[in-house]
Amino acid sequence: MKSPKKFTGLKRVLALGAVTLATVSLQPVSAQAAPTPVVGGTRAAQGEFPFMVRLSMGCGGALYTQQIVLTAAHCVSGSGNNTSITATTGVVDLQSSSATKVKSTKVLQAPGYNGKGKDWALIKLASPVNQPTLKIATTTAYNNGNFTIAGWGAAREGGAQQRYLLKATVPFVSDATCQQAYGSDLVPGDEICAGFVQQGGVDTCQGDSGGPMFRKDDSGAFIQVGIVSWGQGCAEPGYPGVYSEVSTFAADIARAASTL
Repeated sequence: MKSPKKFTGLKRVLALGAVTLATVSLQPVSAQAAPTPVVGGTRAAQGEFPFMVRLSMGCGGALYTQQIVLTAAHCVSGSGNNTSITATTGVVDLQSSSATKVKSTKVLQAPGYNGKGKDWALIKLASPVNQPTLKIATTTAYNNGNFTIAGWGAAREGGAQQRYLLKATVPFVSDATCQQAYGSDLVPGDEICAGFVQQGGVDTCQGDSGGPMFRKDDSGAFIQVGIVSWGQGCAEPGYPGVYSEVSTFAADIARAASTL
């Protein structure tokens, strides 16, 4: 069943082997199968992924610019002025006194978003943060190979969020294979799948929406190819994670960012 990977009452893990990002308490979108325990996730080093952002409504994100966070459309409730979101940056330890916390000023949800596809949004911060940004893919050239996923959050359904940022690696899954799992729910034109289809065990899950899926480009720099969007259960065999395909929306994201 299609289930956004946003914390909705239950904390669904970002299974970096079940690593996770925690979220706010809402009502469950749907019943979830029990997740696998954390398998293969390891703690990220301070400064390893400095573009990572934790959002107070219970989602993840990445610094598109030093004042704009790229996240998922289903993490926000529309476009307009919004000062209710706090972005935490600069740390792997959420309890660190070195964390930089900045309030939002505006939100721009993908135009035409209706719950299927187009799962991206931008959040403008009240002031820039002094952290590196994560460039986004503008072509499908990097929609292959192995990707990194990272996040904070619960390691089991209903568990407490993680204090430290965890990371894991997941392989690309073709549209054809992904459609075997999700059928017409998948929007292959603007979604990309990743995960260990046969054995499961490593995935992104509810509570991790909006966080980046990324890899190295030809120059060795990180580049974002996906945004955590949705999936069935957590790290279930046969059901890879589904991500918004960043390259499809790169031009739209750039135009939107210029208006914030």
